[in-house]
Amino acid sequence: MDAFRTPDERFSNLPGFAWQPNYLEGLAVAPTLRLHYLDEGPADAEHTFLCLHGEPSWSYLYRKMLPVFLETGARVIAPDFFGFGRSDKPIDDAIYTFDFHRDTLLQTIERLDLRNITLVCQDWGGLVGLTVPMDMSDRFARLIVMNTTLAVGAEPGPGFMAWRDFVASTPDFDVGGLMKRAAPGLTDDEVAAYNAPFVGAQSKAGVRTFPALVPITGDMDGAARSKAAVGFFAEKWRGKSFMAIGMQDPVLGAPVMHWLRSKIVGCPEPMELPQAGHFVQEHGEVVARAALASFADTP
Repeated sequence: MDAFRTPDERFSNLPGFAWQPNYLEGLAVAPTLRLHYLDEGPADAEHTFLCLHGEPSWSYLYRKMLPVFLETGARVIAPDFFGFGRSDKPIDDAIYTFDFHRDTLLQTIERLDLRNITLVCQDWGGLVGLTVPMDMSDRFARLIVMNTTLAVGAEPGPGFMAWRDFVASTPDFDVGGLMKRAAPGLTDDEVAAYNAPFVGAQSKAGVRTFPALVPITGDMDGAARSKAAVGFFAEKWRGKSFMAIGMQDPVLGAPVMHWLRSKIVGCPEPMELPQAGHFVQEHGEVVARAALASFADTP
């Protein structure tokens, strides 16, 4: 499997991100590839926060939430999906499928033997991540859900279709520029950090393919799993949940999130952030502290 590996020097001196890299190799889904993940806090901690990024970001997105979780004595795991961050990036677009990403996540959880997991997810972190607890219900205890959904084969609306078409027609689009437009408060150095994983179009196959993988018809890969996950959270989920909504998100904003909340048994009223857009983690400290207070885990 031909893949691009971003040079390490691209990740030097990133603002607010002094975490040390960790790598998994030999996963069955991609035996020759190297997956990057952050692993902070004690391995025997009572709680493990599993923080999953989406499109087109990477674990850098969680730099404002990790310190808050760590204050509780928890362990924090934040992987980069293949094609993103410090993980290897297959250059063939066809490698990337819903199940490729999902199997990567399942195998990562098993390899690291993660338990008592708080799933922290947004965007594709939820589209994929929320389909996992039904198959590993003994490992998951809590949810922190931000601007995401379960894609069950329904028409997502014109905003998403415009985004999907833009990415498909722009194979080397400016990731940092997109992040700056979506989160205007980012500094130039933070924008550069979001750009750091990518060097030219060949490194962006993962970025290019994610929008096209969203199951918007019932016959697409992932649609059946997502429907099953809706049933699981509506009928069988017994864990605690917390939801935060960036109200400026035109695609995965309040209407989508309220639909998702209606499918998660016991999910309380969401935290609404009027100034936040799609990337809620850029307001991560306040969200993390609110979630911990909701869980009665305030440090």
